[in-house]
Amino acid sequence: MNSKKPGILFDNRYFDHFVSRPSLENARRLRHLYRQLETADYRSRFMHFSPREASIEDIQDVHSSFYVDQIREHALNADPFSYDRDTYLMELSLYTAQLAAGGCLELADRILSGEIDYGFALIRPPGHHAEPGRGMGFCIFNNIAITARYLRRRYDLQRILIFDFDIHHCNGTQAVFYDSDKVLVASVHQDKLFPFTGTAKETGSEKGLGYTVNLPVHAQFGDPEYTYLVGKVIGTLVEQYLPQIILVSAGYDGHCDDTISKTLLSTGWFAKVTEMLKEFAFESCDSRLLFVLEGGYNPGALEASVLATIDSLCKPVGRRIGIAPSDRAATLLQNHPLHNYWTL
Repeated sequence: MNSKKPGILFDNRYFDHFVSRPSLENARRLRHLYRQLETADYRSRFMHFSPREASIEDIQDVHSSFYVDQIREHALNADPFSYDRDTYLMELSLYTAQLAAGGCLELADRILSGEIDYGFALIRPPGHHAEPGRGMGFCIFNNIAITARYLRRRYDLQRILIFDFDIHHCNGTQAVFYDSDKVLVASVHQDKLFPFTGTAKETGSEKGLGYTVNLPVHAQFGDPEYTYLVGKVIGTLVEQYLPQIILVSAGYDGHCDDTISKTLLSTGWFAKVTEMLKEFAFESCDSRLLFVLEGGYNPGALEASVLATIDSLCKPVGRRIGIAPSDRAATLLQNHPLHNYWTL
């Protein structure tokens, strides 16, 4: 049974990336959550870590030098939306984005050293839409991809599983690892939603064929369908791939109170999926499990769901959760291309 406290990383410097014009991705998303985590009820339950700044070399392990120079130049532009209509850039945005990536690297080191088993990087800006040569969808640097590349380089890990449950497809993460068998990228996301990628037919290329798994789901799916897909598909991938660490792109914009999507996930589902992922990590990779914050644009729903995740991380590992059947979710798996590479 796990007796270590989880590591939670947060820092007020993440508020330095902001814009005065309205944007769904803003500092208000995390302010009250941070205050909650500073209360005595929470601070005694986890280890608090502060981020380091990811080096330009860490960043350029994923992103081109041309793109990094673009970000640097646009951050000084008078118009914060000069680069992209969603992804604003201000004077401190590059530094904040380096802190976001660096926060993930800090927790990754703590996990690999054995100091903690579970970590949660409560960072912003998010990252999973950022491609090697392009930022988009509020994302500047791809935090989880940078972390996976770092783990490959620093610790020579050969099997890393990235699971993304943000309501939007992780186009950037997929692009980075599409031809690799060293990082398996699995995403469950709402179909026909920004960035309009992540079809079931996108399964990887060359050595990476079969190591990209996309589960585009119907709007109006909720807890039963998502729980079935995580148990059936992600559980199977863990059993057969045997990852050495599980990285989670934790997006909370599938919550039923978040208007950016039409998915119907409850706050309790985020606690349940955390329990499931803890069990998978316990069985496959010595409980090495790192959550990285992505989306979630209703501050109240985001706070409640993140706290539900943290509450679950603080509990001992339990027995594997039974998965109730879901006909609607099972239909998605009929004739799915993943059957060509994995045994469900």
